[in-house]
Amino acid sequence: MSDKTFKILLLIARPAAGKSEVINYLKNTPVEERIQRFHIGAFSEIDDFPMLWAWFEEDALLERMGHPRLHTDAEGYFKDIYLWDLLVERIGLEYQKRQRDGLEETVIIEFSRGTEHGGYERAFAHLSDEILAHLAILYINVPWEESLRKNRARFNPKRPDSILEHGLPDSKLEKLYRETDWEQLTEDNPEKLPIKGFEVPYAVFENGDDVTTAQGVALGERLESTLNTLWQRCQS
Repeated sequence: MSDKTFKILLLIARPAAGKSEVINYLKNTPVEERIQRFHIGAFSEIDDFPMLWAWFEEDALLERMGHPRLHTDAEGYFKDIYLWDLLVERIGLEYQKRQRDGLEETVIIEFSRGTEHGGYERAFAHLSDEILAHLAILYINVPWEESLRKNRARFNPKRPDSILEHGLPDSKLEKLYRETDWEQLTEDNPEKLPIKGFEVPYAVFENGDDVTTAQGVALGERLESTLNTLWQRCQS
């Protein structure tokens, strides 16, 4: 972490809660303004969605070729729960590559986890010490019903691989993501989460009223306030 910007920001939430919309807003904010208001300068992203989507595509190709699917069953569910862990380990590997290349930037990591496949507690256990030592968490809070509504609204069947336009069938969204363990993890830890011996600061961006879709002033003001709270927790 520099004296002005986050080193690693983990952006987590239910699907369609507004994670990608926040990142899109940041991309369209001039860098000097980003530093001043949000403590984010030049940045890059590590999102596990392209990784898991590649697995879906590979399995479809293998099935078409007459071979067994490697990662998912015919309904698109992972064959083994440890594949969720592998995605987090892949995120760590991608981060190592960027550090090797000496990039001076904020790295924004993005993923969603539900209790059905181990929740955030299981995912956090696979974050590397290298990441945890510099990590701050921004959780975007929406109720399940809002996640369901926005997942339906954003889905473009012509672009199922798109970061901003992908979606899940209602039944799969409910099975995988309706229940989360975020509140359980944070109820006794109001500002920092204990993870593998590290005290990781976090802040919650409330988005039940959906300020992210419009990409307007309300999003900027709330994001600025929330990230400044998070920044102060990082300094303490």
